[in-house]
Amino acid sequence: MDPRSADVIWVGIDLGTQSVRVLLADDTGQVLALGSARLTSHRRSDAGRRHEQDPHQWWEAVGEASRQAFGELPPACRSAPVGAVAVCSTSGTVLLGDDRGAPLTPALMYDDARAVDELARLKRRLAEADGSAGSGTAVQLSWALPKIDWLFRHHTTTGLSGRYVAHSADVIAAALVGHRVDTDSSHALKSGYDVAGRRWDERLLGAAGVDPATLPEVVAPGSTLGTVTHAAAAHTGIAAGTPIVAGMTDGCAAQIAAGALTPGSWNSVLGTTLVLKGVSPTLIDDPAGAVYSHRHPDGGWLPGGASNVGAGAVAGEFADDDLDALAAAAGRRYEPAGAVIYPLTARGERFPFVRPDATRFELGATSSRAERYAAVVQGVAYVERLCFERLAALGAPVDGDIRITGGGTRSDYWNQLRADVLGRPLVIPRTPEPAFGMAVLASAAGHRVDAPGVTVTQRAAAMVGRRAVVEPRADAHERLAEGYDRLVAELTRRGYLDDADEAAPSTGSTPTTAAQRLSSRYTP
Repeated sequence: MDPRSADVIWVGIDLGTQSVRVLLADDTGQVLALGSARLTSHRRSDAGRRHEQDPHQWWEAVGEASRQAFGELPPACRSAPVGAVAVCSTSGTVLLGDDRGAPLTPALMYDDARAVDELARLKRRLAEADGSAGSGTAVQLSWALPKIDWLFRHHTTTGLSGRYVAHSADVIAAALVGHRVDTDSSHALKSGYDVAGRRWDERLLGAAGVDPATLPEVVAPGSTLGTVTHAAAAHTGIAAGTPIVAGMTDGCAAQIAAGALTPGSWNSVLGTTLVLKGVSPTLIDDPAGAVYSHRHPDGGWLPGGASNVGAGAVAGEFADDDLDALAAAAGRRYEPAGAVIYPLTARGERFPFVRPDATRFELGATSSRAERYAAVVQGVAYVERLCFERLAALGAPVDGDIRITGGGTRSDYWNQLRADVLGRPLVIPRTPEPAFGMAVLASAAGHRVDAPGVTVTQRAAAMVGRRAVVEPRADAHERLAEGYDRLVAELTRRGYLDDADEAAPSTGSTPTTAAQRLSSRYTP
């Protein structure tokens, strides 16, 4: 680590599912220190697939991780002031808190699926109000809104007064500043916030039976929420009086960390699932609800979607294999593989189409373990291409840089395969940490004190670096296109892509396959 001194330190806190990470960075984007602490989940695989966490543990973990980070600062940096702090957390995680912002209930995590009845009731009420059976399709079980309904329904006899909705990042911010805080528009999105109208959506809240008075005020990311109290300073090591600014969800934080903030640029996160987030100057309308948009902190929109396909397909099937050996064999012999696999790990898909009934399928057969591995990773790459083509068909600009982050980027073979399938160069950022994205956001907010025009995009340009650029091989895109065409044809035959085909624009020539129709606005 470079021992040079820092003029100022920016702090990003990432409240994840398995751990809290606290990252300290300087004005150039150099990571000065990183601390972490584990979190414990409580899961129950009943019909509701429950997943809770204790929000009191979050605060203990934030303190542990923050003290560790500040304890590991290079000596030359320890006298530098902390400019600001921002917090990100998982989208759709929610709980009830008191009028000071302290938690009163367990947190229902983003993937907690107990609110099935609440979601069905919400959609039924919307349909009755609008006279349309398809009303409310954008609201999904992963949203916070049906969970909020569940929380109020099941915490009415506890004797608790002054119950308010809080997202996980709000809990940490409140503990830092000593009072209940406003939430940011990013975390509020899946709780029923209308990001276009900049207000809580009374129609959605009414259908969910949620009283607007129980919801926080909503502010833009980067807005000052308060300053660190002396008690919080003793707990975290962050100096009292340090500004705490409103953050964003972890997906938006990762996008900032990747530097994908200019129109047409995208961050494709290959973790357990595949998540794409990009930038558009205009709001992308997707009636099916597969694509939704956050507000860009500098203006414009951050459209994106999350597929249930991802690296989890590899982890689930090849956990005991030598992945490097499989990748080497796949690259030598199986491009493309003889089989095409749509590698869902569970029933249902969210993006590039919304089909709760979608199931995994395989076309053809594989002759070896290596070929099966090749078919699975190619299937994920095909879905990634389909996601981009669906976005293009909806009018989203996709002509800028594509940045790739997530655990999948640890595989050099997979990085190359994705570049080949997309036919596009892929940029691997230097520090793809959501906590780093929050440090960048904090930096923009801190610099605005002296220069009001400073943007997050400008600060990302100064702080985000590149680790590598993966160029597509000259002949690979066409060689792998046959497998992609087979996948799209089967998805169309099953009816999963009906809406996407209708949305795809026509060109001067008549496309002859579903894949060609979807590709008509996506040019590698």
